[in-house]
Order: sequence, then C-alpha cells, then structure tokens
Amino acid sequence: MKLSVRIVARSKGGYAAVCPSLPGCMGSGRSREEAQKKLDEAIRGYFAAVNNFVPENLACEVIEV
Repeated sequence: MKLSVRIVARSKGGYAAVCPSLPGCMGSGRSREEAQKKLDEAIRGYFAAVNNFVPENLACEVIEV
C-alpha cells in the first residue's frame, strides 16, 4: 500500500508531516526524519483503529513542499 505524505518546515522551527488521504494523521518533530517517523506511527494507528488491520508493506511517498 502506498500513501502520499507532505512534510513541511514550520515557521517556528521543526517540521510537520501530514497524510492528506487519512483524516487526522499527522506528526511533528525537530527533524524531517522524526516528523516522518511519528506520522508513520499515526498511520499505523489509524489503520489499526479503523480497519483492525495494519498493512505489512506500508510505504509512504514524501511530497516535497
């Protein structure tokens, strides 16, 4: 399963990551990697809560903004 995500630099420092196709899935961190890691956790939690299923092959495509 592939999902597109956006990672943007915040004006006050750090980064914010969001998955537009999954409402409420977002993460933030001091680095891009930390923001993406938190977003990955949020996506897995979303699937676990909504579908009671977490895909093993979950790949996120980062869109540069």
